[in-house]
Amino acid sequence: MEWSDIRLFLAIAREGTLGAAARKLGLTQPTMGRRLKTLEAAVGHSLFQRTPDGFVLTDEGTVVMVHAERMEEEAIALQRQLAATENTLSGTLRISCSDWFGVHVLAPILADFRRVHSHVVIEILTDARLLNLARREADLVFRIRPFTEPEVISRKLLHIPYGLYVAKGSDDPSPGTGAGFSMIIMDEAFGSMPDVGWLKGRFPNATVSMRSNNRDVQARLCAGGAGMAVLPRPLGDSMDGLKRIEVSEAPPGRDTWLGYHKDLRRLPRLRALIQFVGEQAQLKHRQYR
Repeated sequence: MEWSDIRLFLAIAREGTLGAAARKLGLTQPTMGRRLKTLEAAVGHSLFQRTPDGFVLTDEGTVVMVHAERMEEEAIALQRQLAATENTLSGTLRISCSDWFGVHVLAPILADFRRVHSHVVIEILTDARLLNLARREADLVFRIRPFTEPEVISRKLLHIPYGLYVAKGSDDPSPGTGAGFSMIIMDEAFGSMPDVGWLKGRFPNATVSMRSNNRDVQARLCAGGAGMAVLPRPLGDSMDGLKRIEVSEAPPGRDTWLGYHKDLRRLPRLRALIQFVGEQAQLKHRQYR
């Protein structure tokens, strides 16, 4: 088998359908089907069982999967180490972060970075998934939880305060009860977030009107009068239709962490970006202290 066969096999195994795997690799579905048939003929085994729900690994496919993932790890490790030997401030960096953080915190900083380092191309992936740094799905990841992977170098970037907001022109909610008011909170999958507990505890008689896992959506709903919401202040303070409510005890803020694979620690463009983002983030967020 060639390396291209391994990439194809892994894509089908992970995506579950030929169509999704084809999109991931930039191929057409008929091409994926033909190449899979050729691969299975070459190894002399059916690697996938075709089911109504998609492609499922056979016993032989499971054996191939173990070795294919090892080959992938070695290939990506080679790419990382070769990238780390580059000495120029040029090339591509792929960044992963949440939607609101990318829009309201990173985008302005990256625009400034581009003016200084015009030969570095930035790809920003705003995704709720935790992308894999070892597989180089991203070069630099920003998230609200510390990194625990042993091969990842990480540090805390900054602490982001949160605030309580209502639509401009709305009455302030009654502290301690919240009777007669509505609230917008995270969806049930993220119901354990600290701001959800704070909001429900401070306004126990308020009713839940809307749920969303997207902070920008929450802010728009709040500005439209759908209810009060706890939002990151870089987002809430920047939206004209919102009013921040002064409370005796502010909602719990969140720390933001950055992480990158240890093999890339000497990559000049990555080091330059981390330093620039760190300096600018601290400067831009002193106003929230």
